[in-house]
Amino acid sequence: MFQMYGVWIIPAIILIIVLSALVSSIKIVNTGYLYVVERFGQYHKTLEPGWHFIIPFVDYVRRKISTKQQILDIQPQNVITKDNVKISIDNVIFYKVLNAKDAVYNIEDYKAGIIYSTITNMRNIVGEMSLDEVLSGRDRINSKLLEIIDDITDAYGIKILSVEIKNIIPPGEIQSAMEKQMRAERDKRASILQAEGLKQSEIARAEGEKQSKILQAEAEKEANIRHAEGLRESQLLEAEGKAKAIEIVAKAEADAIDKVNKAIIESGTNEVVIALKQVEALKEMANNPANKLILPNETLSSLGSIAAIGELLNKQNR
Repeated sequence: MFQMYGVWIIPAIILIIVLSALVSSIKIVNTGYLYVVERFGQYHKTLEPGWHFIIPFVDYVRRKISTKQQILDIQPQNVITKDNVKISIDNVIFYKVLNAKDAVYNIEDYKAGIIYSTITNMRNIVGEMSLDEVLSGRDRINSKLLEIIDDITDAYGIKILSVEIKNIIPPGEIQSAMEKQMRAERDKRASILQAEGLKQSEIARAEGEKQSKILQAEAEKEANIRHAEGLRESQLLEAEGKAKAIEIVAKAEADAIDKVNKAIIESGTNEVVIALKQVEALKEMANNPANKLILPNETLSSLGSIAAIGELLNKQNR
């Protein structure tokens, strides 16, 4: 019985080994990863995302490398500035693996290499700056660190994407002094803003009063001009009315005299009587300063009788 089953045990074991080898020879690399494969202890190739076959017991995966953007949070480090102030700085590094082979074979631990390079160069950079320069020069420090560390890690197949300083913490006494200074600066700015606001308010008020006075003066000027023009128009109209009335009255009186003269002439009345009547009428009209005399031609010709009246009177006196 044992002999009968023993014949099948060895082939079954061999089949299991073969199937296991076939399964282990199939490698599926997910997106965002690279597999570094060695053959007989030496680098053989890098597997990219997808299906791959390797030789069982000959090839094996040395390391799986992520090609995604990664973050290294560096713990706070004590550094000394150029003016001998001890401060604490912590950084965040954003990086990405570009060459899996270099990241595996050119350095034992590329993450540790990034951290130590960052700390060392940060101390060198900050040591050349004063505290005020450090506090106001974060971007400058970040740029220098990025340039230096990216150049160093290029040999590891690493690309440094960004270096950011999270916190800069000075000693307690300096922090207190800085807070006092900041409060003083805020109070100063608030006072300046308040004074500027009052100044602008006064300027606006004065400008408003000025414009109001200008508008009032212009309104009064316009009113005076309109009043004067109205008065002048009224006087002109009144004068024209009076002149027209005088002209109408004088014309009416002249017409009346003309009609009387015509009636006398037609009736054959003595010329001397006519002349005397005309003289009396002209005298009454001349005594009135409001009258305007308009004499017709007939009246002017009849005035020649006045000379005859004078001659008649002279003869009677003799």
